[in-house]
Amino acid sequence: MPTLSQQPTIVAIASPIGQGGVGVIRLSGRTAHAIGCAISGKSTLTPRHAHFAKFKDNTGAVIDEGVIIYFNAPHSFTGEDVVELQGHGGMVLQNLLLARCFELGAKQATAGEFSMRAFENDKIDLVQAEAIADAISATSVAQASSAMRSLSGEFSKKINELSEKIANIRLYVEASIDFPDEDDVEFLSDGVIESKIDEILRAIDDILVTAKQGQLLRDGVQVVLAGKPNAGKSSLLNRLAGVERAIVTDIAGTTRDTLSETLVLDGLTVHLTDTAGLRDTSDKVEKIGIDRAKSAVKQADILLFVYDVSSESEPFILAKELFADIIDEIGMENFERKLVMIANKADLLGNVSRETMADFNPNNNHNDNQNGENVPRETIQNSLNNLNNQDDSNVPRETISQIRVSCTTGQGLDDLVGLLKDKVGFHPPENSLIARTRHIDALKRAKSHVTDAHTQLVVYQAGELVAESLRLSQTALGEITGQMTADELLGRIFSSFCIGK
Repeated sequence: MPTLSQQPTIVAIASPIGQGGVGVIRLSGRTAHAIGCAISGKSTLTPRHAHFAKFKDNTGAVIDEGVIIYFNAPHSFTGEDVVELQGHGGMVLQNLLLARCFELGAKQATAGEFSMRAFENDKIDLVQAEAIADAISATSVAQASSAMRSLSGEFSKKINELSEKIANIRLYVEASIDFPDEDDVEFLSDGVIESKIDEILRAIDDILVTAKQGQLLRDGVQVVLAGKPNAGKSSLLNRLAGVERAIVTDIAGTTRDTLSETLVLDGLTVHLTDTAGLRDTSDKVEKIGIDRAKSAVKQADILLFVYDVSSESEPFILAKELFADIIDEIGMENFERKLVMIANKADLLGNVSRETMADFNPNNNHNDNQNGENVPRETIQNSLNNLNNQDDSNVPRETISQIRVSCTTGQGLDDLVGLLKDKVGFHPPENSLIARTRHIDALKRAKSHVTDAHTQLVVYQAGELVAESLRLSQTALGEITGQMTADELLGRIFSSFCIGK
């Protein structure tokens, strides 16, 4: 692998593809300045100054005109010489400039290669590099703000401070091993190391809480709407989306395929999927849609089982029947963990909208709303109370939530959003930080190693094992910032970036 100084100069279009007011071509590498001078006709470029220039091809013909800016190493994003050509935003002009850069020896940058070079030159760490991609792809103000805090180094600072504390404990432990007879060195049993390890465990727990909120903020939650045909699934998607995304008719089987929409509901990114109604059918196309619906349910974080509360007397039994094959595969406990019962047409019932299934009992009057005057009371009561006559296997646990909603009036929708946040534990602090699954995995491994160190210290007073467990915890933390990260992982991370960044 070539050294950083030997790597070829790279180039890419750094602005969005398509027509626009400005198109940016970015170069980075040891010949970037020379290429910039050749294209602009300048003998030299003053660092950090905007120069107006006509951009020319190898015959001297003008390709475009605009601004050229030179950032000299190491005072640039990548730590190398960087040149930006800022011309007009048409793709033909940008491609002509790109081709001219190729003629002058630059090579096409791969996805994330500019950020990779910034990482390799210690301009940013891995958390900050990932935060760049997260800031670009943010779909909410909260996501963007959190990504910028991570980019500024707040998350990295927490990890580095924690790693430094572990390093200090390692020094203390290793000193007690290497100099056991010295008067000024404490022993493993004096309680000092144990208290410091306890402090580290508390610190990891605090960071894990922040990281889990950051992961939810970044990745959101996969939510699937499922149920019988005409239960109101598509209407609920449209109501939450605020636009008519799904076709709604009285004809059963209107929805034939999955339809997904990404929404931001009170700060939580929800990847909401509408599915085909579940029923026995001989229609081959509809069967394919039903298979896709069940596949989506298996992959979902949360299943919103939508049913018509005015006609379904035993909704939980219905859910068990419709998803019997999924329950067999993932187990009843896992199924119930993701299940939320959506009692649709709540405008026929009453004003109470959120409760657990156990709250449904014959003493509750759910028929006092004027909109329910034409609905037989016994139908509604059966829909809510027949659970009392079922055997235990057919009664849902109290932890399964029931939301009464009305896609007509909007009743219960705020409660539904609140329940989704509660169910995934989404309550980010004001100064939240973006985090990824790999960060949480590394933190959990670091905690496991520190916990091992605590056991080895308290139970066995095995100093060598304590030191090794602490070293492993440091290694896990180093994976987060990139200090201890395999090249294969780096390749996967940066390849997910856009070209030109």
